[in-house]
Amino acid sequence: MSPPPPPIDPETFPKELKDGVIASILGGLAMTARLLLSTEPVSLGWVVRRVLAAAITAALVGYAITDHIQSPGLRMGVVGAAGYAAPECLDYLMKYIKARGDKEVTKVIGKPHGKSKAPDKGKRKR
Repeated sequence: MSPPPPPIDPETFPKELKDGVIASILGGLAMTARLLLSTEPVSLGWVVRRVLAAAITAALVGYAITDHIQSPGLRMGVVGAAGYAAPECLDYLMKYIKARGDKEVTKVIGKPHGKSKAPDKGKRKR
């Protein structure tokens, strides 16, 4: 019989990985709290998507603010708030990306993307 594997030492994991996991859990819990306070009926799939989006958003925000906010309590507060507001954060990010993409397309093509008018046919002769 082989000996049991040694226990996992949490100190062997990189700090960045631990911070990301903690931020994801905190963001997911914040979204869970938001959904528990909601009165609208939703499906299980919708809830899972929202909680996962909140976890991913919170992890990315946690990585982004690591160097800017030194207080661990304040950092966790910001991460939790980002998880709570994940749908709004992602909507803003998608609008920003679309606007930047449209701006780049306009630079290349020379006309606004998706807002073209029908060409003028000129004056009709009677």
